[in-house]
Amino acid sequence: MRVNGQLYADDIFGKSFAGLVILASMEDSGQVNAVAGAITVSQLNRQARMLLEKGLARLWVEGEISNIAKPASGHIYFTLKDDTAQIRAAFFRQRQRGPTLGLKNGDQVLAFGRVSLYEARGDYQLIVEQVEPAGEGALRRQFEVLKKMLAAEGLFDDDRKKRLPALPRRIGVITSPTGAAIRDILSVLGRRFPSIPVVIYPAAVQGDAAPAELAAALQTAIRRDECDVLVMGRGGGSLEDLWAFNDEKLARAIAASPIPIVSAVGHEVDFTIADFVADLRAPTPSGAAELIVPDRGDWLRSIDSIALRIARLGRRTVEDRGQTLDWLTRRLLQSSPQQTLLRQHERLHELRRRLATAMRQEFLRQQPLLAGVWQRLNAATRAAVAANRHRLEIAIRGLHTVSPLATLDRGYAIVESVATGKVLMSAADVSPGSDIRARLAHGQLIATVQTIEDEQE
Repeated sequence: MRVNGQLYADDIFGKSFAGLVILASMEDSGQVNAVAGAITVSQLNRQARMLLEKGLARLWVEGEISNIAKPASGHIYFTLKDDTAQIRAAFFRQRQRGPTLGLKNGDQVLAFGRVSLYEARGDYQLIVEQVEPAGEGALRRQFEVLKKMLAAEGLFDDDRKKRLPALPRRIGVITSPTGAAIRDILSVLGRRFPSIPVVIYPAAVQGDAAPAELAAALQTAIRRDECDVLVMGRGGGSLEDLWAFNDEKLARAIAASPIPIVSAVGHEVDFTIADFVADLRAPTPSGAAELIVPDRGDWLRSIDSIALRIARLGRRTVEDRGQTLDWLTRRLLQSSPQQTLLRQHERLHELRRRLATAMRQEFLRQQPLLAGVWQRLNAATRAAVAANRHRLEIAIRGLHTVSPLATLDRGYAIVESVATGKVLMSAADVSPGSDIRARLAHGQLIATVQTIEDEQE
């Protein structure tokens, strides 16, 4: 804005500039008009710098490097330009971390920093804090955004990761069948544990179609359910080469897999989203093969050691159990019924001996008295025996009277079936041709039934 021919600062910096600042201006006559409240150029540049630094946040700027200069101080100065504009840039030594990417004229880069103004010359410039190649830098930002989102969802949490089997029955590898990665994996597996079969699920590992092919191969492996661990990966390369393994859909498919997955992408310094979401990250494809199978020699030595320990433990257990069995056998024999009866028999024999001795002594002492008792007892016994013999004779005669044998003496016979031994009570109990036995008073007859006559006949 001009007032009385003077140019004011708001014409240059806009209405946001605090205060009214009048810039030095030359009249047509070439004379300088002194205006009250004028500031120096240094003050102007300082205020302009403060305005730029406060008004603009740190930001990324993409452009091409030109006019690069690398003085002995270690600072790097260059111009960042596009098709229609340019800006000076300063990359100070203390801001440089690691290699500076070999910056040179013509490089297309992403520069992160703050806008400022070099007061001594009034140069508007970008104070650079970080430089990345333009294409890779954009990918890295995408990578960080996706990584942060999936981490917030818990897809990287250790408690959701599955444990790998100690000795897989079958290993699946999702990779390019013609790449170096599959050759490295098979070589290590053949050296460490060649008896484990390997199933290759082919998929592209680079390019736009690679994420979908990797996810499809993973679904095939899950559907067939023939492997108990999967390796997904490829050999090394640039960030663009490995970008297929930073796909969100592929990451979610890996997280949802019921089969443990080992991510083996690139070299040890390379990290992808697949590495974070997989159940285990291997530094290289060869490293994955080292992690998922044990060394056969170590395994066999371990088995031999375990077998030896089991054998020793078995022998010691048998010996201990043998001693216990011997002790229990002795106790059983001591408490067995046979031993108990033997001890009781010996005890009874001793008591009998003592009883006999006592009885003899008592008999000798009571002999005079027992003599009379013996006589009376003897007489009573003979009388009782005679009476009982008489009753027995009477009973024998009565029994003989009703005995079947007495019936036989009267001419009757007892008929039995030879086949069953049963006494026949009816003619219907046998059939013609059956053998019968007839017991007589003296001897028996064996006969064959010719005919059977009904009782009514």
